[in-house]
Amino acid sequence: LNTLILYKSRAALQGKFTLLRDTRTDGSFLVHHFLSFYLRAGCKVCFVALLQSFSHYNIIAQKLGVSLTAARERGQLVFLEGLKSCLDLLFGEESESGQPGPLQFISESASNLKALFDFVRTSLTPTDSDSWQGPVLLVDDLSVLLSLGAAPVAVLDFIHYCRVTVCSQLKGNIVVLVHSNEDSEDEENELVVNSLCHHSDLILWVEGLATGFCKDVHGEIKIIKRVSLELTAEQDHVQIYQYKIQDKNVTFFARGLSAAVL
Repeated sequence: LNTLILYKSRAALQGKFTLLRDTRTDGSFLVHHFLSFYLRAGCKVCFVALLQSFSHYNIIAQKLGVSLTAARERGQLVFLEGLKSCLDLLFGEESESGQPGPLQFISESASNLKALFDFVRTSLTPTDSDSWQGPVLLVDDLSVLLSLGAAPVAVLDFIHYCRVTVCSQLKGNIVVLVHSNEDSEDEENELVVNSLCHHSDLILWVEGLATGFCKDVHGEIKIIKRVSLELTAEQDHVQIYQYKIQDKNVTFFARGLSAAVL
């Protein structure tokens, strides 16, 4: 995947916003790829995990040769377990620090994601003792914030402030996964997805096959490099591949060139 999007190191995408978008399929394999990639590159990672538990991500990361437990213990990984945080808020559990939880907006009337932004900023702001290569914010998945009651404007404001802090000030990277369905009646989610597409430096859009399920081809990935953001006369670069997910890796190939077909 790194070869397809033409970067071999963290520095190649410094200060960039990458949008992972999936339609009619599960694009979480991209989240696992970027999580293991940035941890191996020695980056400080703040992972806002709203979809699955820590143990789920850790099991898959171990298959990819990375231990999330070890990364968290040495301070390289800051992990927000959204499922646990939501339950603590709903059942009135106090946080260990006594401070408002990052997902405090769930129990408030106002849709304010300031506490979540403060959590990200505090987690990624380097200290004198830090020796990490650079900060990375990873979100899986942003659509969950809407389901929890956050307004689209609040979600977009949160991403905007994160971009200013992580990408512009700290010269780090942001990777965000969103689910989308162009035929959906969920107008709020589509508003957020379309807005993020306009502001992304790189879009990895995975879709299920229009012809239905196939055991040898699991979907299509569209790689969109937003050259137009650089105010040049060039159009965005678009590449389309098909892929097959295996136990420990993913195989990419040109459309119609699956090993099963050939």
